Amino acid sequence: MLFTDRTDAGRRLAQALGHLESRRPVVLGLPRGGVPVAFEVARELGAPLDVIVVRKLGVPSHPELGFGAIGEGGVRVISDEIVRHAGVREKDLLSVERAEEAELLRRARAYREGRPRLPLKGRSVVVVDDGVATGATARAACRVVRAQGAAHVVLAVPVASPDTAARLREDVDEVVCLATPSLFSAVGEWYTDFSQTSDEEVVALLARASGGAVTAEDVEVDAGGVPLAGDLALPADAGAVVVFAHGSGSSRHSPRNRAVAAALNRAGLGTLLFDLLTPGEEVYRANVFDIGLLAGRLADTTRWLRNRVDLPVGSFGASTGAAAALRAAAAADSGIGAVVSRGGRPDLAGADLSGVRAPTLLVVGGDDTTVIDLNRQAQAALHCENRLEIVPGATHLFEEAGALDRVADLAQDWFTAHLFPGQP
Repeated sequence: MLFTDRTDAGRRLAQALGHLESRRPVVLGLPRGGVPVAFEVARELGAPLDVIVVRKLGVPSHPELGFGAIGEGGVRVISDEIVRHAGVREKDLLSVERAEEAELLRRARAYREGRPRLPLKGRSVVVVDDGVATGATARAACRVVRAQGAAHVVLAVPVASPDTAARLREDVDEVVCLATPSLFSAVGEWYTDFSQTSDEEVVALLARASGGAVTAEDVEVDAGGVPLAGDLALPADAGAVVVFAHGSGSSRHSPRNRAVAAALNRAGLGTLLFDLLTPGEEVYRANVFDIGLLAGRLADTTRWLRNRVDLPVGSFGASTGAAAALRAAAAADSGIGAVVSRGGRPDLAGADLSGVRAPTLLVVGGDDTTVIDLNRQAQAALHCENRLEIVPGATHLFEEAGALDRVADLAQDWFTAHLFPGQP
């Protein structure tokens, strides 16, 4: 694997794009997976971030064959040759274009939440995706950007097929690609974690980049004398803050936790994602399952956070992180006001479950049958307000369409009800 996840890829790609900073570029991410990569690039270059929403126009009888693409602002790029060879009639062309335009505008409005599209005329523009296989979408995006008046177009991707990367150089002024492995079949194979990026995460990243909704900063957590890297995000009107305890083998860059955190930020909740272990400790697999160690780190981090921000604190735990969150919440001076577990192993908290006083929500996938049974056993040992929510059709990692959004909604409601002052 070349990249840990999209955040890692974005930071490394940003280093290769440093020469563009003096051009004061606009950075455009291709939704959805390209936006987390583009966010890191824009932050490093000090550049504005937006999405580039394009829709392929497919031949009616063969939708997979594109005869063109459309973008915002009425931009259309049509291949007359394909239209002629495929025998696409003018009325069919217009029908496909109208349908795709409606979807394009819907997506653009949803992602920006009313903010205007960034003007590109005369600007240097960096189009970013998480990788390129066939290059069809990237080529359409770059052509649309050019048609919108961009003076200098750069396509930036972490990884691409060698042949595709070479062809794309014909459509742009510059291609910046970190790797073009000769044995290439899919973008995802070059990432350790290539989980789906949600619409919620795209919306939150764009809001953060706009400088309005959320203040985000890299922090160094003092966990009982052990420095741990963290990402703290605080909406301007934050009513509470949630500390995330990731599961085994994961980190603060977990795309699933970051997607949930983004949804919480939009609801006015601050979030802290941090690494429970140092890089040296992660080498020893036993540490990943040492619930006592993880719970201690979470408790120390919660105290550190309470000294930094004067807000109620909740805890969100995934997998083994859920057991750590519950064990930490069982301490008399924990200061944890509510707990949510996603696909967690609360049973690993053992006897400490009976000491938890914070209202606790357990969320499990409907197809994660073994973990459902373990959560029911743990629920029976809890003496606090609690609820078990089962998301139909979801598996352990909630990778199914809409499953993680449901988790985010449940967590938002639970934390808002139990942490915000004045809530019933």
